[in-house]
Amino acid sequence: MTINRRDLALSTFAISALALATPALAVSAEEDTVAKKVEAFRLAQIAADPKALGALCWDDLSYSHSSGKVEDKATFVTNATDGKSKFLSIEYKDPTIKVVGPAAIVRFHWIAEQEMAADGKKCRPTFTS
Repeated sequence: MTINRRDLALSTFAISALALATPALAVSAEEDTVAKKVEAFRLAQIAADPKALGALCWDDLSYSHSSGKVEDKATFVTNATDGKSKFLSIEYKDPTIKVVGPAAIVRFHWIAEQEMAADGKKCRPTFTS
């Protein structure tokens, strides 16, 4: 079988076009639902809304800080909304969502601007979650 440059170029173009179109088609209804919940969580963090955060967190939440401190749901919600600090902005950059059975894995680069209430100083913590 002989393959000429034109056939090779057309097949390469077709595969490239399919590869570019596939991610847009690959977003499942479950991934879309998770993305909406993640956005609701981000907005609840900025608003420091304990009711909204509590509704979005699993009852058996175990939140581990980079310092090694671990919080349960009640402690996490209390500390996130106690007014000791205020988020001025939060961005979840380059998020990826993968639904695996009944669970979802969400990864992103977390970028925020925060103001500490005690001294009024602003800081820009960044974390990869």
